[in-house]
Amino acid sequence: MRIATINRSTAETRIDVTVNLDGTGVYAISTGIGFLDHMIEQLSRHGLIDIDLKVAGDLHIDGHHTAEDSALALGQAIAKALGDKRGIRRYGDALSPMDETLTRVALDISGRPWLVWKTQFTMTRLGDLDTELIEHWFHSFAQTAGLTLHVETLYGQNNHHIVESAFKGLARSLRAAVEIDPRKGDAIPSTKGML
Repeated sequence: MRIATINRSTAETRIDVTVNLDGTGVYAISTGIGFLDHMIEQLSRHGLIDIDLKVAGDLHIDGHHTAEDSALALGQAIAKALGDKRGIRRYGDALSPMDETLTRVALDISGRPWLVWKTQFTMTRLGDLDTELIEHWFHSFAQTAGLTLHVETLYGQNNHHIVESAFKGLARSLRAAVEIDPRKGDAIPSTKGML
């Protein structure tokens, strides 16, 4: 089983996260930010990655450190669970419709973190999460998970739908990319011999 735990403690946040890449989408998420919890639940459920994430952050200041550090720790856990990445498919992509919204997500577990973000919002907050933190969450997650990650909303108006379609697209892309490809055996999916 590809399981990993990360415990991250700073002056701003305390985080415990465990992931199982070969799970069924079981989750227990508590960041203190309801909307962020809902989005990470989507990542777990639609990615079939079990996620247990507990965050105690300095929400009396704002949500920035909690959002950023939850993404950093979750990305670290996924990278740790992947190990040397033997046998994985490596690439994943998804078109993710949600009502009037359509978002395209494509990723490569390349070890070369990069985010291309082509998504905009017309609201400054969704629930108790500042919408400017959503791009930052994806950026932080891509950094520590080692993903080249492209997110583009092709069209859409409802801000909740736009965010949720991005998280669901990430989930489905990640699910495909971390899957073991039986045709690859235990080969590392790179001509360099490492990722």
